[in-house]
Amino acid sequence: MDLTVWLFLVAGLAALVTGAELLVRGASRLAMRFGISPLVIGLTVVAFGTSSPELAVGVQSGLAGQADIAVGNVVGSNIFNVLVVLGLAALITPLVVHQQLVRFEVPLLVGLSVLVLVMAQDGRIGPFDGLLLVGCLIAYTVLVIRLSPREAAAVEAEYAEGVGVATVGWLARLPVQIAFVLGGLGLLVLGATWLVDSAVSIARALEISEAVIGLTIVAAGTSFPELATSVVAVMRGDRDIAVGNVVGSSIFNLLGILGIAALVTPGGLSVAPALVFFDVPVMISVAFACLPIFATGHRIARWEGALFLAYYMVYVTYLILAATQHDALHSFGSTMLGFMLPLTGVTLLVLWVQQRSRELGET
Repeated sequence: MDLTVWLFLVAGLAALVTGAELLVRGASRLAMRFGISPLVIGLTVVAFGTSSPELAVGVQSGLAGQADIAVGNVVGSNIFNVLVVLGLAALITPLVVHQQLVRFEVPLLVGLSVLVLVMAQDGRIGPFDGLLLVGCLIAYTVLVIRLSPREAAAVEAEYAEGVGVATVGWLARLPVQIAFVLGGLGLLVLGATWLVDSAVSIARALEISEAVIGLTIVAAGTSFPELATSVVAVMRGDRDIAVGNVVGSSIFNLLGILGIAALVTPGGLSVAPALVFFDVPVMISVAFACLPIFATGHRIARWEGALFLAYYMVYVTYLILAATQHDALHSFGSTMLGFMLPLTGVTLLVLWVQQRSRELGET
C-alpha cells in the first residue's frame, strides 16, 4: 500500500483536530461576547464545535457516495464518546454529573438513538428523516437556550477557563474571533476530504468494509476533539464540561450530522445491515447504560470509567473478528451477548435501585 495514503490519513486527522480547536475557540468567544449562558455554551457551542469533524466527514462521505462511512462514523463516534472519552476522564478523576443531564439530556440521547434505529429499519435514512432530525436539533437548541438558568459567576469562570474565552488582548477582538471560526471551518473541510479519501483507500486495500473503517479509524479520529476537550477539562477541575461535552456532542451527532448528511446526499444515506442489527443497538445500549451510572450519586466513579474502557476494547475486538471472519467470532459474540452484557445490566440496575433506596431513606 502506498505510504502517501497513510500520510494523508494522519494529515486529515491533524487538520480536523486543529480546525475543530479553532472553531470551538472562536465560536465560544463570540457566544460569550453576545451574552449567551455558559451552560448553553457547554451543551451547544463547545459540544457542536467538537463534533464538527464528524459533520465534515459525514457530509463529504455522503456526497462522495460512501454512506457507510458517514453512518458508521456517527455510530462509532457516539460509542467512542461514552466508552472511551468518559471512561478515560473518569479514570483520571471521578466525574460529577449535573442533574439536568440525568433528567433531560441522557434520556433524550437514548430516545434519539432508538429513533435512528427505527428510521434505519428500511436500510436507509432518507431526506425526510434528515429533515426531521435537523428540525429536532433546532427545537433542542431553542429549548436549551430558553430553559437555561443564569449561572453564577464561579460557573461562568469555570466555563470561560474550559473553552479558553479571552476577555482582554488581541484575542478578544471580533475580527480575530471571526477569523478563528472561518479558519476552523476551512481546515475541517480539507481534513475531512483527506480523511475520507485515505480511509476508503485503506479499506479497499485491506479488504475491510467501509462501515468498519467508519466505526473505528474514522470514528476515533474525528472524536479526538471531544477526547482532548474532556481530558483537559478534567485535569483543570472542570468536570461538568467533560460530561456535558460528551452528551451534547452525541446528541448533535445523531441530529445534526445524520440529518444534514441525509439532506445533502442524493436519495439519503444507505445503512448497512450490520449497522442496523448490531452497531446501532450497541450504541443504544451504551447510551442507556449512562442512565443508572449517572444516577448513582450523580457521579461516574473510576471503576465505572474502567468498565467503559473495557467494553470498548471488547467491542473493537468483535469488529476485528467480524471483519476477518475469524473462527472465534461465533463463540466470542455468544459470550458477549449471552453473559457479559446481561451481567453488566443487572449490576447497573442493582446499583441504581440501591441508590434510589438511599435517597428515599434520607428523605
